[in-house]
Amino acid sequence: MTRRTSLKITDERERQLEEASEIVASSPGDDPPMSVVIDAALAHLIQSKKNLHNARDDLDPVTIQRFNTDVIGLRYRTHIESNWR
Repeated sequence: MTRRTSLKITDERERQLEEASEIVASSPGDDPPMSVVIDAALAHLIQSKKNLHNARDDLDPVTIQRFNTDVIGLRYRTHIESNWR
């Protein structure tokens, strides 16, 4: 990860931060700081990955695939692909 001194807030990122802020807020009038929203999102990402990996022991691949997201996704190999021509 490259460390940068500033975070560019695009329109899409602003929309996502607002939506995440509503999830993190303790009440409709609460306006949590951006750092709290980002910390919550990072914690959720890490916990989700651990949960998916732990669930592999108890659930079948088809069920696990239902919980894949654009960010975290587990793949199951159903065939072998050769890179040789």
